[in-house]
Amino acid sequence: MAPMTLHPDSLAVHAGREDLAGLGVHALPLDLSSTNPLPGLELGGLSYEVLATGGHPFEGGSHVYARLWNPTVARFEEALARLEHAEEAVAFSSGMAAVTAVLLALTHDSGHRHVVAVRPLYGGTDHLLASGLLGVETTFCRPDEVAGALRPDTALVVLETPANPTLELVDIAAIVSAAGDVPVLVDNTFATPLLQQPLELGAALSLHSATKYLGGHGDVVGGVVACDARLAASLRRTRAITGALLHPLAAYLIHRGLATLPIRMRAQQANARAVAEWLTTREEVSRVHFPGFAECDSLGLVGTQQAGPGAMIAIELAGGFAAAASLVGSVELFTHAVSLGSVDSLIQHPAALTHRPVASAAKPSDALVRLSIGLEDPADLIADLGRALSARAEVREHADSSLG
Repeated sequence: MAPMTLHPDSLAVHAGREDLAGLGVHALPLDLSSTNPLPGLELGGLSYEVLATGGHPFEGGSHVYARLWNPTVARFEEALARLEHAEEAVAFSSGMAAVTAVLLALTHDSGHRHVVAVRPLYGGTDHLLASGLLGVETTFCRPDEVAGALRPDTALVVLETPANPTLELVDIAAIVSAAGDVPVLVDNTFATPLLQQPLELGAALSLHSATKYLGGHGDVVGGVVACDARLAASLRRTRAITGALLHPLAAYLIHRGLATLPIRMRAQQANARAVAEWLTTREEVSRVHFPGFAECDSLGLVGTQQAGPGAMIAIELAGGFAAAASLVGSVELFTHAVSLGSVDSLIQHPAALTHRPVASAAKPSDALVRLSIGLEDPADLIADLGRALSARAEVREHADSSLG
């Protein structure tokens, strides 16, 4: 029987769980086995070969070893693939492990070593590409420069939208068109599958740091890539060789997080809009970056490519670095920490932290602070930011009066 056509809210709850009633259980099973019994030498060896080269388990075979396959991880992969409208998904021990696997797999399969990367990008991805650590040569560019940056040996185009940390929106379909036959990887972490499905727009791969909104509670690290079956097999082979499989407990927690992803995203997005609108009224803030504002969405991508603005905000402080440092050090309800997408609100200074290794020409402004808005009452978040901004102003006024 073909699976029912479900609304994303229903998919988030039920995907990857369809067989639970038949198993006689209600909660997701958690398989922590590091090794598995073999059905015999011949079938055991065949199972190892199939899984180590990127295949799926087969009837009568074995999962052999947790580095190759785990059923709890596979359940989460099935759920994410359905949310992303993908044939398959492959989960990894972290978002950076996922990025690394994509680079290794696609450069190996194509025999090409060149990558085009659209800035801005997450600092870890930017650093990996710029380092040449994987033997990859990268040309960094702006969205309208992709076609000119391509070479005969280009294996991949990489982009992120909304981009980290400035929340710039990139037209995925336009990049896919410019890339031609070169596959495009979209980091979909900020938007999540609830707001954006890059594969529907022609991208070959959609990547998530599952640590963020998918898990949603700041207690798990993971990464996942949605793609077609051919690419998934190559990624699984790379994962098996490099040992980057997502731990089953992490897969269990992220899969559980998917069930509340739609309601979390709606609430956090509404909170973010309220906070962003308030921030525009503060003289201490020179600019508010929020995709829900028309001036931040010149291409009209929110409502077309992306179903909503998301729950991230970036602000530039009129007082520069000193004001930014004061703000992140003065908040009480916000947690000063890297990462994002948790149920609680986080604040951080990208230039000093997540984007510290990025080349100076591409580094975000020292005046920029990034906010990940959580599920708290927006009035409390606004009050916390108001106190922190006022504290800086009071210190400045006290210093001015002392000089007088």
